[in-house]
Amino acid sequence: MPQVMTGDDMGRVIRRISHEILETHQGAGDVVLIGIHTRGAVLARQLSETIASFEQMVVPVGELDIGLYRDDRDLRDDIPARQTDIPVELNGRHVIIVDDVLFTGRTVRAAMDAISDVGRASSIELAVMVDRGHRELPIRADYVGKNVPTSRDEMVRVRLEETDGSVGVWIEKVEAA
Repeated sequence: MPQVMTGDDMGRVIRRISHEILETHQGAGDVVLIGIHTRGAVLARQLSETIASFEQMVVPVGELDIGLYRDDRDLRDDIPARQTDIPVELNGRHVIIVDDVLFTGRTVRAAMDAISDVGRASSIELAVMVDRGHRELPIRADYVGKNVPTSRDEMVRVRLEETDGSVGVWIEKVEAA
């Protein structure tokens, strides 16, 4: 399986996206990072830590479970329940949803629905490590680590030290069912 990003590449992407967020919002005062479980939450924490190293302020980080908002929950019985934790009021804040891979856009749509139930953000943006294409909904990322064109019979695997014990991005062939 080919590796398309190393740990060093991912570190550079986290730093670049952190700078892009600061430039877009003229600082981080009204920004909240909300990571989609599981790897999005880890990436959101990494972005917050990196921004803090530049700005000497901590950007609040939330974790979001979108299981109840998925449009395929009736078709799947393997969706584990996870904790949603939004530590600050979202009203009037700039919320940045963070995830590892952007594919069809359905996960992001579910995340936006979940966030809307929590509060009325001033804006909602999206940051992803990898955009692999194949959108089914009109959703795009505002901050992208790397665009990786894939076929439908491939899967993008983002691995993080905290969840997987290794760091990098790989493309795997998916076996036909």
